[in-house]
Amino acid sequence: MISVPREQFEALEVTVKRLEDENAELRALVKWQAEKIESLMRQLYGTKSEKIKPGELSDSEDFELPANMPDLPEAEPTPKRAKQVGKRENDLSGLPKKRVDCEIPENERICPHCGQTLYFIGINHVCREIVITPAKAHVKESHIHAYACKNIECEEQEGKQTVVTADAPTSLIPGSLASPSLVAYIATQKYMMGMPLYRLEKGFWFDGVNISRQTMSNMLIKCYELYLITIFDLLVKYIKLEVYLHADETTLQVLHEPGRKAQQKSYEWVYRTGAAAKRKIVVYLYTETREAKHPQGFLAEWKGHLHADGYQGYHDLGADIIVVGCWQHVRSKFEESWKQKPEGKRKGSREEAALRYINALFELERQFTDLQSDERLERRLGQSKPIADAFFAWLDGLKNVLPQSKLGVAVTYAKNQRKYLMNIFTDGGVEISNNRCERAVKPFVQGRKAWLFSNTPRGAESSSAMFSIAETAKENGLNPFRYFTFLLEKLPSMTTSDNFEDLLPWSDSVKIACAVGHHDSAG
Repeated sequence: MISVPREQFEALEVTVKRLEDENAELRALVKWQAEKIESLMRQLYGTKSEKIKPGELSDSEDFELPANMPDLPEAEPTPKRAKQVGKRENDLSGLPKKRVDCEIPENERICPHCGQTLYFIGINHVCREIVITPAKAHVKESHIHAYACKNIECEEQEGKQTVVTADAPTSLIPGSLASPSLVAYIATQKYMMGMPLYRLEKGFWFDGVNISRQTMSNMLIKCYELYLITIFDLLVKYIKLEVYLHADETTLQVLHEPGRKAQQKSYEWVYRTGAAAKRKIVVYLYTETREAKHPQGFLAEWKGHLHADGYQGYHDLGADIIVVGCWQHVRSKFEESWKQKPEGKRKGSREEAALRYINALFELERQFTDLQSDERLERRLGQSKPIADAFFAWLDGLKNVLPQSKLGVAVTYAKNQRKYLMNIFTDGGVEISNNRCERAVKPFVQGRKAWLFSNTPRGAESSSAMFSIAETAKENGLNPFRYFTFLLEKLPSMTTSDNFEDLLPWSDSVKIACAVGHHDSAG
């Protein structure tokens, strides 16, 4: 046996321990890097849906569920959709109809057998097709007529001939070719259809209309500053009267902000009303930064429940605002970790356990949809809260979770948001997720992919107001083009003594004039 000095043996032990620790760290790093690569590959080539099909989650025995936890439905084949009776009639009911009679020429109405004249016996059948007339433009010339008095004595008395001129129509923008319908069309194409102004410029050119993108931009900004700011301010006023709001934010690039580089990110904040709101309102606000002072300023003196994600800026709004966390964000993080696993390792995994807890909460919420607020809160406390408590107790007992792994990120997020997630058990009027606001962010994000940036802060501010008006119109069942046209026809002639609230999207007169599917004539 070889004798090793004690000092050398202790040094070898230290070296082995150090190498074992380094090996463990390297193995963890490799695992984390593999997860990142898998995640990036999934983003590039994998399915984009976050949905997990019923039955994909197994009945694992690695964790215990509360006794009153609902069973998730098993996967079933999607049934073939039954043909809807009368669907075509419903689809065409909102369109004007133009009748075309297909007749046999009179000189050909001869019986091919006996030569007698044929007579009309009725309609054999009706063929229908939808005909589209592309947008048409014409120049409206208002000729202002003048009238003079022929009485010579009147002219001698006044020292000049008396001339009376007819009233000229109110100009939308003095010295501009802008009309309510033109600006409404530009606004709808940009903010609803995601059409950049340079593409709209080209489309106009094909139709023989020469309007530059700069001119269109100036029209939008001027109409906001002269008229639509009044409607936007009223939307802001009324959204702050609600006690349940949703909030979210996304990035925006504004090229010419004073003192900032063009590459720096600016932000678009979105606030919207909840499911039980008296008025459906969506408000977009542009700011240069993501600092907490912006939601603090917008929600100053407001009291209520605010649905939001995990951004810290929403958590410092004062004692009068109760922040409600988003369980969908928690579910998405565990789903991301679950989906990156090989299919053979998903069954019985810790991610699957988390998803079964969270999915059970969402399943119960679907059952509570039609309940009144008080009854919904009672059912949540009796059925949902034990599941949420069990979920967090299960999280606290998890061992050997790498903090930087997908699972570690999901666990950390859920634990950090626990206080806000559990606020769904304080009021029956709040919702389990912030999906309502996520859906309101989506139109802006889709538009941003097309027009990429705003040129100036003025443009970003006017775009935010236009988005607010258009999305609020959609929420209230209005056609945004008709609503913009309606506003720009009414507002130029209104004074401060007029009731501007009659122009808001939930007004009965507005609903009649601007409803989706409404047509002014029968063709």
